Amino acid sequence: MKYSINYKILTGYIAFGILSLLFINLIVSPQVMDMEIERQAQALYGRATVASAYYGEKYHNVYSKDHDFQEDLDTFFEPDGKSIWIVGTKRDILYISGATSVPKKIPTISEYFGNSYYKVGDFNGQCPEEWLTVYSPIVYNYRICGYIVLNHDMTSVENRHTATMNVLNLAFIVLFCLSMIILGIFMLSVYYPLSKITRAAKEYAKGNYDYEVQIRSHDEIRELSDTVRFMADSFRNMGNSQKKFIANISHDFRSPLTSIKGYVDAILDGTIPPELQEKYLNVVLYETERLTKLTGSLLTLNTFDASGILLDLNNFDLIPMLKKTFASFEKQCTDKNLKIKLSHEDKKYIVWADQVRIQQIVYNLIDNAIKFSPLNGEILVDLSDKGEKIFVSVKDFGVGISSEHLSKIWERFYKVDNSRGKDKKGTGLGLAIVKEIITAHNENITVVSTEGVGTQFVFSLAKAKKGDTPISTDES
Repeated sequence: MKYSINYKILTGYIAFGILSLLFINLIVSPQVMDMEIERQAQALYGRATVASAYYGEKYHNVYSKDHDFQEDLDTFFEPDGKSIWIVGTKRDILYISGATSVPKKIPTISEYFGNSYYKVGDFNGQCPEEWLTVYSPIVYNYRICGYIVLNHDMTSVENRHTATMNVLNLAFIVLFCLSMIILGIFMLSVYYPLSKITRAAKEYAKGNYDYEVQIRSHDEIRELSDTVRFMADSFRNMGNSQKKFIANISHDFRSPLTSIKGYVDAILDGTIPPELQEKYLNVVLYETERLTKLTGSLLTLNTFDASGILLDLNNFDLIPMLKKTFASFEKQCTDKNLKIKLSHEDKKYIVWADQVRIQQIVYNLIDNAIKFSPLNGEILVDLSDKGEKIFVSVKDFGVGISSEHLSKIWERFYKVDNSRGKDKKGTGLGLAIVKEIITAHNENITVVSTEGVGTQFVFSLAKAKKGDTPISTDES
């Protein structure tokens, strides 16, 4: 059975109230009773000591017949439920005031009271009811001549105890009821907004990202609501990105497949004569290579997503790796009469990175630069050493990228070919792969571009520690 937070809080609060009342009446009540007994015992003891001091000074011989106990005791006590005894040293009661019953034999004071000056009891079962009894010795010349024993029935103690407990219970009930108002405010300010957020989360789970949550407070609940709203917007954008991703994949696969199918059909049905078949088979081969490249890029990105890119970090010199990568573009550079210039090629730039991945970054950046560079142009590759970092710059002098496209170039399948040129052979995944690899190295890459002037990519790499031996570029 499902119980709401509202039900749990209310049930817990009621349970707290019941347990608190039980605690007050079972644990606190005996303590209150003991405190009331001690309070009244102190009051009785104060009166008893006044009387004992009086007798010790004036009539230290309690067995004398020359004084009237009744007249003397009326001076100190009022008939308010108390019973006054004057007890001799032989445990005999010389005077009794207001007693309805007395024990046949008084136990010794030390035996009955112990180390205390008061006791609640019935004189070892000799009286029909319990009394609160205090005593004070009558002392003369450092000698005990007798005792003033003052008894009080427990009715007044119990009445005061009952009155005190009634006040405590009533105060708790009033406070509990007032706190229920606070609980109600809590329900309105916390529980119901949480219910709205829960309802919104269910709507977002169904795909209804337009559902609005109205939270008027300015606290953590509002922050939670805004976070859920932001999450919903992220899911909506993710869904849109996924649709765009699938559409781009479909488009990039459909175009070469359409060309391949068209040329193969034309060859099979004789539309293309035998002397031209080699030309169109080369076109088919080229489109097949495009598909292979696109598939490889997709698999690379999928590997990045699944494992977060497992890097094989080593020390290596950037210069030999760059020269080896440039050699891969010899044909493309020859076709466009481009020159790739490398600065500081006589120096060593030893970095701590994954050589294969860094070579992939350089390859993609050079490929982009060649693609969008004009005929008879040049590409500048510059290295600089700053602090604990080495910076690599790849700059072309092509048509550049507009500011509206610049922030989106790292997205998968995003192409800005319309703004940069007419070459549409790219897959739109190269820069996405570059960004993933740089992020995996905990480094940064920046881009600066001006339309009609060119584009420059700069990325950083960690410098190798002194004394480390770089691996050979040929080993990769």
